Amino acid sequence: MLYPEIEPYDHGMLDVGDGQRVYWEVCGNPDGRPAVALHGGPGSGCGPWWRRCFDPDVYRVVLFDQRGCGRSTPHASAPVVDLSANTTDHLIADIELLRRHLAIDRWLVLGGSWGSTLGLAYAVRHPGRVSELVLFAVVMTRRWEVEWITRDVGRLFPEQWARFREGVPAADRDGSLVEAYSRLLHDPDPAVRERAARDWCAWEDSHVAVRPDHRPDPRYEDPAFRMCFARLVTHYWRHAAFLDDDVLLRDARRLAGIPGALIHGRLDASSPLQTAWELSRAWPDGELVVVDDAGHGGGGMTDAIVAATDRFADTPGGVR
Repeated sequence: MLYPEIEPYDHGMLDVGDGQRVYWEVCGNPDGRPAVALHGGPGSGCGPWWRRCFDPDVYRVVLFDQRGCGRSTPHASAPVVDLSANTTDHLIADIELLRRHLAIDRWLVLGGSWGSTLGLAYAVRHPGRVSELVLFAVVMTRRWEVEWITRDVGRLFPEQWARFREGVPAADRDGSLVEAYSRLLHDPDPAVRERAARDWCAWEDSHVAVRPDHRPDPRYEDPAFRMCFARLVTHYWRHAAFLDDDVLLRDARRLAGIPGALIHGRLDASSPLQTAWELSRAWPDGELVVVDDAGHGGGGMTDAIVAATDRFADTPGGVR
C-alpha cells in the first residue's frame, strides 16, 4: 500500500550549530500540504521508505537525517565525535530551524519508534506548528521502557538475550545493560567497540522478530551504520531521551485540538501497547489504531500509516 518510489526535488545541508550539519530533502508536490518525517533509532537515518508514506500529488514531504547519522555530519560512528550536543532539545531546535529554512508555517508530523518520542516532544513544545500528528510503534523512551527493551523482554527471547547480556563484563550483567554497552562503545580499543556494536545490533534485530516473515536488517552489516546506531541509541537510552519521566504524558494536554493517529502493533514486543494506550487516554484527539498482526513494524502497519496520511490529506487543517 506504499506509494510509488519518488526522488527528492530539493535537498541540502543545514548548519544547525555546534559544528553539526543536517542533511534534508523535499519530495512530492512543491505546492502541497507540508509534512515532516522523523526516523527511528536514534541513528537510523531517513531512508526512501518514508517518502512513500505520503501521496506525492498532495504532500510536500520533508525528510532529514537527525544529528550524527545518515548523511548528516559529523557521523557518530567516528569514536572522536562528541555526543554532548546531541540531545532531544537539540533535535527539536533542528526541526524548528529546518521548518523556518523551508518557509513552512505548520506541517503534519510523522514519527515512528524513536521518531514517535521525538515527534511527541516536538509537538508538545510547538503545538502551533503541528497540523496533524501521526505516530507509530509508539514509545516515550521512559526509564521503564528502556529497562523493558534491554532486560524484561528477554523473557520472550531468552537465548538471544543471554548472548546480549554476556556481551558485557560479568560485573556489569546485573546492572544497567545500556550503561554497560555505552562504556564498551567508548572503549579506546577498536576491537572492543566493534564487538559491542555487533552484539547491540544483533539484540536489536532479535526483539523485533515476532513474525515468521522477519528478515534481518541488512543495514547492520555496514560497520559505520551499526557503530553509529549503537552509539546513538545507547546515548539517548541511558539518558531516557534527556526528558523527565512521564513529562510527555503530562504535557499531552497541549495537543488538544490537534488531530492524530497512534498506530501500534499488538504483537510489538519491543514497545508494549501500554505506552500508546496511555497516550491515547491523555490525548483524546489522537485515535488509537491497533494492528493485530503487526509487531514493531510489518503486518498491516504500513497500510495503517498510509491510511492515516491519506485521511489527513482531506482535512482542512494543513497550512502551506
